[in-house]
Amino acid sequence: MSTKELYTKGARVWIKDPQTVWKPASVTTDFDGKSLPVEDEAGNAHTISIKEDADLPPLRNPEILIGENDLTSLSYLHEPAVLHNLEVRFVDRNEIYTYCGIVLVAINPYYNLQIYNNDTITAYRGQNMGDLDPHIYAVSEEAFKLMERDGANQSIIVSGESGAGKTVSAKYSMRYFASVGGTGETETQVERRVMASSPIVEAIGNAKTTRNDNSSRFGKYIEIDFNKSFHIIGASMKTYLLEKSRVVFQANDERNYHIFYQMCAAKEGKELLGLSLRESDDFIYTNQGNNPNIDNVDDVTEFGKTHEALKQLGFNDGDIGSIYKIMAAILHLGNVTISPGSGRGDSETSTVRAEDASLPVVASLLEVDEKLLRQWLCNKKVVARNDSYVTPLKAAEASQARDALAKCIYSNLFDWIVFQINKALKTSHKVNKYIGVLDIYGFETFDVNSFEQFCINYANEKLQQQFNQHVFKLEQEEYVKEEIEWKMIDYYDNQPCIELIESKLGVLALLDEECRMPKGSDKSWVDKLYDKCKNWEHFSKPRLSQTAFLVRHFADKVEYECDGFLHKNRDTVMEEQVVILKASRNKLVSDLFLSEGPDTLGAPPARGGKLPPPSAAGNKKAHKKTVGSQFRDSLNLLMDNLNSTNPHYVRCIKPNDAKQAFMFDNTRAVQQLRACGVLETVRISAAGYPSRWTYQDFYVRYRVLCHSKDVKQGDYFTTCENIVARLIPDPDKYQFGKNKLFFRAGQVAYMEKLRSDRLKACGIMIQKNVKMLLYRKKYLRIQAATGTIQRWVRGHTARRKVTDIRRNRAAVKMQAVVRGWLQLKRYQKMRKLAIGLQAQIRAWRARREYGEMRRNKAALTIQTRVRGWLQRKRYQKSLRMIVMAQSAVRRHFAKKELKKLKIEAKSVNHQRELNKGLENKIISLQQRLTEAKEESKSLRSKVEKGAELSGELVKFKKTEEESKIKGNKIKELEEELRSVKAELAHETDEKVDLVTEKVRSEEEWANAQVVHKEEIGKLKEELENSKKLVESSSQIDPEQVSRLESEKTAIHQEYEQERIAYQKLLKDFNRLEMANENLQDEVNILRGGNMHNRTISNVSMTSSIMGEEDMSLRVGEEESAYGSVSGRSSLVSTLDRRDRDRQLESLTVLPENGQQDVGLMMKLQGALKEAHREKEALERKLEDIENSVAGAERQSAEIQKLQELEIENGKLREDMGRLRTTVANLGTEEAGENEAAREMADQFEAMQEELDRRRAECLQLKTVLANVQLSGTVESGEPSSLMSEAGSGHGSAPEAEELLLAYETQKNVIQQLQASLNQERERAVTVEKELRAEVEKVGNLNRDQQAVIQTNMNKAPTNQTEAYMQHELTRLTGENFDLREKIENLNDSVKKLKRQLKTYMKKLQESGVGNIRDMDERVPDSTEADQTLPVILKKEAEFLGMLEYAKEQEEKLLKSIITDLKPRVACQMLPGMPAYIVFMLIRHLDHINDDKNVRSLIQGGISHIKKTIKKRGQTDIELKTLWLSNTLRLLHCLKQYSGEPQFQAESSAKQIEHCLRNFDLSAYRRVLSDIAVWIYQGITKVMEEEVQPGLVVALLEHEGIGGLSGDKPRPMRGRAGSTGNDLDTPTHLDPKEALDGLLTQLTRFHLVLQKHGLDPEIISQIFRQIFYYLCAGSLNNLLLRKDMCHWSRGMQIRYNIAQLEQWARDQNLEDTGSKVIDTLLPIIQATQLLQARKSEEDVPGICDMCDKLRVSQIIKILNLYTPADEFEERVSPAFVRKIQNKLQERAMEEAKNQVTLLMDTKFSFAVRFPFNPSNINFAELEIPQMYNNLPQLVRKV
Repeated sequence: MSTKELYTKGARVWIKDPQTVWKPASVTTDFDGKSLPVEDEAGNAHTISIKEDADLPPLRNPEILIGENDLTSLSYLHEPAVLHNLEVRFVDRNEIYTYCGIVLVAINPYYNLQIYNNDTITAYRGQNMGDLDPHIYAVSEEAFKLMERDGANQSIIVSGESGAGKTVSAKYSMRYFASVGGTGETETQVERRVMASSPIVEAIGNAKTTRNDNSSRFGKYIEIDFNKSFHIIGASMKTYLLEKSRVVFQANDERNYHIFYQMCAAKEGKELLGLSLRESDDFIYTNQGNNPNIDNVDDVTEFGKTHEALKQLGFNDGDIGSIYKIMAAILHLGNVTISPGSGRGDSETSTVRAEDASLPVVASLLEVDEKLLRQWLCNKKVVARNDSYVTPLKAAEASQARDALAKCIYSNLFDWIVFQINKALKTSHKVNKYIGVLDIYGFETFDVNSFEQFCINYANEKLQQQFNQHVFKLEQEEYVKEEIEWKMIDYYDNQPCIELIESKLGVLALLDEECRMPKGSDKSWVDKLYDKCKNWEHFSKPRLSQTAFLVRHFADKVEYECDGFLHKNRDTVMEEQVVILKASRNKLVSDLFLSEGPDTLGAPPARGGKLPPPSAAGNKKAHKKTVGSQFRDSLNLLMDNLNSTNPHYVRCIKPNDAKQAFMFDNTRAVQQLRACGVLETVRISAAGYPSRWTYQDFYVRYRVLCHSKDVKQGDYFTTCENIVARLIPDPDKYQFGKNKLFFRAGQVAYMEKLRSDRLKACGIMIQKNVKMLLYRKKYLRIQAATGTIQRWVRGHTARRKVTDIRRNRAAVKMQAVVRGWLQLKRYQKMRKLAIGLQAQIRAWRARREYGEMRRNKAALTIQTRVRGWLQRKRYQKSLRMIVMAQSAVRRHFAKKELKKLKIEAKSVNHQRELNKGLENKIISLQQRLTEAKEESKSLRSKVEKGAELSGELVKFKKTEEESKIKGNKIKELEEELRSVKAELAHETDEKVDLVTEKVRSEEEWANAQVVHKEEIGKLKEELENSKKLVESSSQIDPEQVSRLESEKTAIHQEYEQERIAYQKLLKDFNRLEMANENLQDEVNILRGGNMHNRTISNVSMTSSIMGEEDMSLRVGEEESAYGSVSGRSSLVSTLDRRDRDRQLESLTVLPENGQQDVGLMMKLQGALKEAHREKEALERKLEDIENSVAGAERQSAEIQKLQELEIENGKLREDMGRLRTTVANLGTEEAGENEAAREMADQFEAMQEELDRRRAECLQLKTVLANVQLSGTVESGEPSSLMSEAGSGHGSAPEAEELLLAYETQKNVIQQLQASLNQERERAVTVEKELRAEVEKVGNLNRDQQAVIQTNMNKAPTNQTEAYMQHELTRLTGENFDLREKIENLNDSVKKLKRQLKTYMKKLQESGVGNIRDMDERVPDSTEADQTLPVILKKEAEFLGMLEYAKEQEEKLLKSIITDLKPRVACQMLPGMPAYIVFMLIRHLDHINDDKNVRSLIQGGISHIKKTIKKRGQTDIELKTLWLSNTLRLLHCLKQYSGEPQFQAESSAKQIEHCLRNFDLSAYRRVLSDIAVWIYQGITKVMEEEVQPGLVVALLEHEGIGGLSGDKPRPMRGRAGSTGNDLDTPTHLDPKEALDGLLTQLTRFHLVLQKHGLDPEIISQIFRQIFYYLCAGSLNNLLLRKDMCHWSRGMQIRYNIAQLEQWARDQNLEDTGSKVIDTLLPIIQATQLLQARKSEEDVPGICDMCDKLRVSQIIKILNLYTPADEFEERVSPAFVRKIQNKLQERAMEEAKNQVTLLMDTKFSFAVRFPFNPSNINFAELEIPQMYNNLPQLVRKV
């Protein structure tokens, strides 16, 4: 289809406009070939005459393409389309970046946009160029990715005119490289130095101009160096053409370089003292612009940044001071006034007056001779052959020489600073690849253009040539790659203009030649140009000027004025002035001029080159290069460097000259678009095939235009070929490539028009039928409604008439009833009043009589009570006297009786009476023995009858003899057992008395405690009453109360934020700690030594291993979100008392006024004395325990010996039993009828079992007594040798003596128990006295406080408040420590006493005292013996739930428990098994009070966990989960068994008994919590890294709803290498499988977390964090992708999110109350916003619906929203403004909080570890054998 056919009625075109450049219009009549009538939007008619096709107005693109991210995706590519697209994106959508093929167009918004944070960097990392919205980070990512993938050097060329934002774009690009090219998550020293160079360079090279407040007045090229791992290792900077003239002159409304104003503003700083600086208006070099201030810029703050940057880059203080001195000297040099001297004309002289104050300051700052400087500022030396003479300078010449000197000093200082920056950024490592960032001035044209503009435009000519060649090359490469036929594209070649400037007879060559002429001048040089360059096409002479020349550049024709060209090109300074500066005493000043003249302008040499050494030749004018020559050479080097790299282009546009935010000036924009080459890119693209489609996308979009016969299933190529051939008859308008379909400009718009017409015709057909159906239904509905209405109207009329009749009758009846009711009410009221009056009078008389009677009765009662009370008092007094007398008499007789009983107890008769029961039992035993003898006689008679068998008779005789012998022995033993048992029964009676006495003492102790608590409660009540009294005395303001409540809420919120911040700091700390360890390892490797001699005990770890000093500092800290508050005294008990003394000394703080608080000092001294007393008591107790160790060791040895003898005795009994069984069986086999022998054997076995049972009971009793004795020995400190005596008697004495010895031992032990009870009673009395003293002290304090309160009640409110506050401060400061410590100590002592009492009771119960009454009723038969035997064995084998280990094997043990444990082995054991084992080891160390090894064990365990995770678990989620679970389990165990009541609510009695007794390990709970947080964060990080590659594909690109695709036409113009495989991402995921893959990953994570027994609350918190990351990643990507923002895609995304929600519900993640699904609300609301109606009526609903979205996100989505078809209405700007107005308050709040557009993907919720107690009984816990042979290293206790 030809282009002319598109100009039909209604076609939209662009026409030229003098104000807006282009304006839209519509064709009113079809084009007739000669003229084209159009009408603009204002209704004005225009007629355009058409002579050729080029005169046709440009066509407008369809609305669906307006606002595209890439200009080349427009169907019509021309200047007005580009301009309008940029304006729509910039003004309506606030989008400052737009692609134009490979060029990024950046428009300066003059507004601070929040689109450059770290979240944006993360969003663009790894993305292909074109996938997300245009951004400077996208270009930077493209360069970095191509460097990684292709191994080629890259460059980013940023250009534009002043004020367009070049410097900012280059800065953000370097920031991106510093972030993604860093060695870790944080910047290293290299990245920080690269970023720190920007403030320095901006301060000395940027200035305020009329177009830009921060204009770069030089060009710079920064190369960022990378190693093989693509980490930044260094950088270098090259500078070009510094504008030195700005040092001495500034135009109106402009400034000098920033550094001068910064120094003047910060003149009071210590760095600038002694420089004689004043305000900037006082210096000539800084006050010429008359506008020294910049809006929103604080020069003092900027100076601080500059100073810090200098220090960060390695400038020492001397160099920094010298720099400031030189800068100040330049300012003062400008104030040196040069006055005309004597003479006129050529003999005129000049002078610097002696009273000039500036010259001495200059000489002092530069450290030069003032006299010489004064002389050579006004004179010059002329050399004539062999002679020289001094001639004076005119005042104007001297001023010019002064300014030249200032410019030279500044230029050399600038070059030196850049050189030093390069030295700081230089790397000693090998550079693998680099990325260059070129920030260079754009094309400039002013009213007066001089040498600087000429050089700038010359550089832009070279860059434009390189740009055109690169764009052409890429365009042709695309066609070759797709194998399509193409013709050579003609593009603008600016080589002739470049040759005009740099050829042998070009402008620069003639300028250098004129500079070498002695009498050369600007006028003579221009005349040479007119003569030599007149034949050049790009050179011309102005008509009205003889001092200017014209050069036609690629952007525009520029007129240059020749004035100053020679002077600026020479750039000469008087030799005499240079000599003075060389002789300066300031080393930096002399170095600036000794090394003056290198070619590099302070920049580093080209790669591989070296800096030329400073030589004397640099001072000779004949060998010095001109500025033009230097610039040309530097520019050629730059172009060679750029040509060796893969370039990327950023074109910066200045939207307006007024610096207004988001205001677009079309005229200025078009000028810059032409100058920067954007339109040339568009022209090259339009000359070829700009529109490109894949075959599948083309078929999906335009299948509505084809017939069914054109479609070939599965073959998109043939189908598209059929469609295009039928729609576009001209084959030159399209080409079929290998993978894409190429179209000429305008063809896509034509096909969109056909598609729109087809869909419109289909829509009309559908509408016609639908409307017919609707109107017919409407007619039938109206007809039916009419009949219904008539029927209802008639009925209504009849009903109304009937209603009137009824109302009249009802009214008459109502009047009658109302009148009667009124009369009745009046009568009732009068009657009620009369009755009431009578009742009142009667009641008054009755009350008066009753009162008299009551008073009489009360008087009688009082008299009766008083008389009775007096009689009772008299009687009670007499009764007390009688009772006291009786008590004294009875006490006297009782003492006598006691003495008598004691004497009788020691007598023989008493013992005989005690043994009466024993004799009776012995007699009964003798009777039983007689009976047994009679039975044996009968048996013997029976044996004699069997004497017939001779052989058997002999055998039975032998057996009978043996039986007799053993029977006699058994009888003797039984008698002895009965006697011993009787004595034991008597002793148990005595023990019952002791137990009763002990119970009574315990009751007394409990009563004393109750009284103590009651007194404390009363004191607390009095204290609360006093506080209430004070509060009631002052006026309470309700507003203040509400304010305090709000402050409380704010503090709570701040607490939550502090928790999050703490965990972030903890995360940063762990990361820094890991980096530190890695660096230490590297240092050790570099030193070449395997010097790993550290052990766990001396490893220094800040977070996990705490020394005693650290623990003392952590005592008072609150365990926020991890546990309870650990008191000071509870931890002091586990520390050394010397540390406590130091702690007390550290708490003594002086007030601010330096006066000591005497009361506080006295309190602290008292606390110190108390600590010393406690220390001495502990030392005495330690000595007693050491004395008892020897006895305990002997007891353990004898007990072991006793156990060995028992084992040997058991073996002998088993042998004897087997022997008897053999004999009995043998006799049965031989005789068969010897029943007597068997019966005797059975009786013997029964007796033997009875003997064994009795012996076992005795042994058990001895064991219990030994334990009681041992514990009593340790507690009381009194050594004993009872057990040793028992042990020694066991092997030597017979069994009867052994039983007697046990009896004596029992008696001694009972006496010891009684003594210990007496001691405990005395100790309880002592404690009671101390508590009473404490109560009395508190009472005194309460009385003092009441006195203060009573005093304050009588004072004025102000004095009252001051006195009360002073008293409170003194009291709280002085008494808080004292009371708190004493209360804690008392609580500790009470707990200790309770534990001792429980131990004694348990020992007594085990010894049989607790059930003594049952022992008398027990019948000793064989059945009972069988039941009690297993109980005895169980008691002997009971464990305490502890594990013991050898201290020297601690490292090996921890290695087996932690390091060598594999997750697959841990899965087969009880969850938390390692934690249980470690805690059982801790319990044993606590049991033996081993402080040192407890610390070593816990610290070693923490160290091994961290090392294991760092070594093997960085990416192993299963290993991290294993140790997170065990760390939390150990933390819960430390809480559950700490003895604190809040953690024992769900513990069993047995678990409460297992609590720690000696150590308070609450300080380690904080350490374990930190370790758990670190592991938790590592787990979430690993999970986020695993889900990140498929996140966007699964949630945004997956199409779960089939047939719902409404994507609009998208461009296919990405860079050739942009869509290749990325190094950081895996192979491209299939969107169809991505969502299932994501859910599979989440399921795998959930199974791993559950498998290792992680608490459900923690699992929910982990997935809450992961869901937030999924939401943030998907929403950030959505906010940066315009192609995703339409209603059909929103529905697809909502479906994908719903799958994620259902998965969370299936896993029961919401049951824990962690609100996991709520974290997905932002992306859910974003999808709802895409699907919602967007009319003005829906504004409130949308605002309420999107409460979880930020205002900027809502506006961004609305701006990005693009209809998939033109039939859907676009979001109007008015609708967006209404949304903004509605959400204005939210927007202001978010602006105050600096809320960014993108969600923070690195945000972490505050993790909480809820307490989860265990129900495991440690005594029953068994260590599995599969656990790394751990049972061999530990022993159960």
